[in-house]
Formats: sequence, structure tokens, C-alpha cells
Amino acid sequence: MSDISSTKLVIETNNLVKMYGPHIALEGLSLSLEPGAIGILGPNGAGKSTFFKCILGLIKTTSGDGKVLGYDIRTQGDIIRSKIGYMPEYDSLDPELIAVDQVRYSGELIGMNPAEATRRAHEVLEYVGLKEQRYRKIGTFSSGMKQATKLACALIHDPEILICDEPTNGLDQRAREFMLNTLRNTVKDGGRTVLMSGHVMDDIQEVCDSIVMIHKGKIVVHRRIDELAKQVDEEIEISVWGGSSKMQDSLESRGLNVRRLGRVMRIKVESDDTISAILQSAVESDVQVRRMGVYEPDLEDIFLLIMEKLGAEVKTTSDLMTPGHTGITIPGGEIHE
Repeated sequence: MSDISSTKLVIETNNLVKMYGPHIALEGLSLSLEPGAIGILGPNGAGKSTFFKCILGLIKTTSGDGKVLGYDIRTQGDIIRSKIGYMPEYDSLDPELIAVDQVRYSGELIGMNPAEATRRAHEVLEYVGLKEQRYRKIGTFSSGMKQATKLACALIHDPEILICDEPTNGLDQRAREFMLNTLRNTVKDGGRTVLMSGHVMDDIQEVCDSIVMIHKGKIVVHRRIDELAKQVDEEIEISVWGGSSKMQDSLESRGLNVRRLGRVMRIKVESDDTISAILQSAVESDVQVRRMGVYEPDLEDIFLLIMEKLGAEVKTTSDLMTPGHTGITIPGGEIHE
């Protein structure tokens, strides 16, 4: 095996290949991850689940090698799994158990003695905001409380890496904010690494500093989010009143690229004259420009831009995360570093 050990890397893989018969699930996947919060993105069938199973030692790779926290994924999967917490998207809770018993049981399943598991169950339930509800049956919990309980189950053994799959799924705004804040604290105050998978780009952006995008078993992007933002063309965003369509026609007649969302338009900056052209179009179209400023691209824009470069014809990230949008051709010039 090649020497891929490093004190700074929590996960490193070298040319991982996984085949199921003739189907290639992972194709030469090489990745080096430092501690922190990383978003794991990609359409269904991209290879994300297979990648997780390989690094956890749950399935054998066809070829290639890797280490997680310095342990060999091919021979030391049991040690790796003892140091990783997993919060699944699916419902993994027993509705008949009270919360503290559910979390304690999760600890016992990974080898904690009952006394230590009980002590830690109380601690992590308080950490996720369920101190007052710990003796209630899970079947009486709201969606937010169930998600928090799953997070507590993943954290009971104080893992060094936490894998979260759609952690805000089904949450209202208040519960969502609490979940995201808890994950941020786990990274910043707890010094742990979080791998967060999901399709809600706002959530990924609020927690993660970088993203890894997998498509057709390959890594097509591995970059910091702020660096990716620099790849997006500068746009001026305006909010107009009266004659939006006429305004759009006027802008496009001047050769400007316009993205319209109702009364909000984003115009690609082509030159120093772009703002003047926007104002002239407003006058000619007899519309009021109520707001104008430089548009700061979010992860949703960045993600769709990358997929457009990869040849995907999708309109929203939710489209990308559903079956049927997998016919994406990866060009020779990949975006990852």
C-alpha cells in the first residue's frame, strides 16, 4: 500500500475503484480531506453511498486503498466505525423507547458499557436540546425532536467524524436553525469533522466551508465554497416595478445576459458600461428600479453552474437529486483540484 498517512488528513483515498459486476460505482476516486465541515454533493446514483461504505470498511473495494484517521479501510474497518458517528436520513428510531434508552442502546451497540452509555446519553441529549424530553417516548416526538435524537445517537461515543445525511429533513425553521447551529458547534467548539450530505444548498453553505461533488463515481469538484464563488460571473441584481418583461427585452436587445425571477433580474456584467445600459433600459421601458446591487452568488448558483458545465440540463438542485437526471457527460477538464 502506498504511504498516504498524514496527521492533518482525516480521510485519504488513492485511486479507489468499486465494481458491481460490469457496473462501475467508483472510478479511480482519490480524495484528501482535512478536518472541518465538508458538504458531500451529487445526484442519486453518483457513488456517494458506495464511497461511504468503502471508507467505513463495510464493503471491499475492487482496487485502490485508503485510510480514515490513519486506519486502513481494507483491514481496520471495525476500528474506523468505532470512531465515526452516522446520522441517517431514514427513520432509525424505536417509537416505543424513551429517548434516553434509545440513545443509550446506540452506545451499547458499539461496545460502550451500560453505565457509561447511560451517562453519555444524558449528556448528548442535553447537547442536542432534548434534556427536558429525554424521558418521553420517541413516538410522541415531532420531526425536529426525532432528528435531534438521531444526532444524539450518532454522537454518544464522541466520534471524531460525524456523517449526516439530510440532517434538516422535515424540520421547521426554528428546529432547522438549532440543528445547523449544533453541527457548527460540533466542528468549531468540539474540533470534530462533519461530512454533510444533502440537497438543500442553504443548509450545506451554513455549515460547510468546502464541498466534494461526486458524479458517476468520480470526484468532479473538491474546493472551498468561497473559492468556487469566484468562478461565477459577476452579476448586477435589480428589483423592478412595472413592465418587467419589457425591461428584460430591452436588456437582451442590448446584448446583455439576463436571469429573471419575477420582478428580480440578474444581469451579467459584460463591461464597465453594464450599469449605464441597465439604467438606460429602465428609462426606455418606463419601469422603476427599486433596488440595485452586486449579486453575491450562493451555493445553489454555484452548484447549478458546475452541473451546467458538466452538461446537465436541470433547473433546480431538487431536480438534480431525483432519478432521471443522471445523463451527465463529464468533460476532460474537471473542476476539482
